[in-house]
Amino acid sequence: MIKINLLPFREARKKENIRRQITIYCLTTALLFTVMIYYFLQLNSTIGSLREDEKNVNAELARYQKTVSKINQLEKKIKEINAKLNVIKELEKNKTGPVHLLEEITYAVPRDKLWLSSLKESGGKLTLTGTAMDNETVALFMTNLERSEYINSVELQSTRMRSLPQYKLRVSDFVLECRTYAFKEAVKPQPKKGRRK
Repeated sequence: MIKINLLPFREARKKENIRRQITIYCLTTALLFTVMIYYFLQLNSTIGSLREDEKNVNAELARYQKTVSKINQLEKKIKEINAKLNVIKELEKNKTGPVHLLEEITYAVPRDKLWLSSLKESGGKLTLTGTAMDNETVALFMTNLERSEYINSVELQSTRMRSLPQYKLRVSDFVLECRTYAFKEAVKPQPKKGRRK
């Protein structure tokens, strides 16, 4: 019987397997390190470009902040100018308003039948005192006044018949109260709600 010693062959095979495994391990490790280095470099490049973008965005934002602050200043100036223009318009209206009001009163007076003795305006309330030939003339005058766009409402405060013996006439003295274009309702302050004890 022939005995073959397979031990050296097995050992050579074993060494070859170990060498192969070590080679595969080293190659895998080298490949893994290569991939990791590649991703690391790529991430570094991406982070660098993102930081550059952030820097550019911050610089652009700073420029926009200056523009926004200028726009805010301009809007503030526009509001101030509009407020001044509104004041000027109100002053012009109040300046020409009394002239128009007197003109409307002049047109409302029935000729040769009614005479005004006093006219007083305060805070949009106009008080007219005068004498008319009769009560119908006073009513006509009130109707004419109510047609005016500068007078909102007309109320008769009093009327009194009076005799003029030298002319042999009976006349009617009257007092009217009107609300003009300048009348504004007084705003009543709201009572503050306090804590109940």
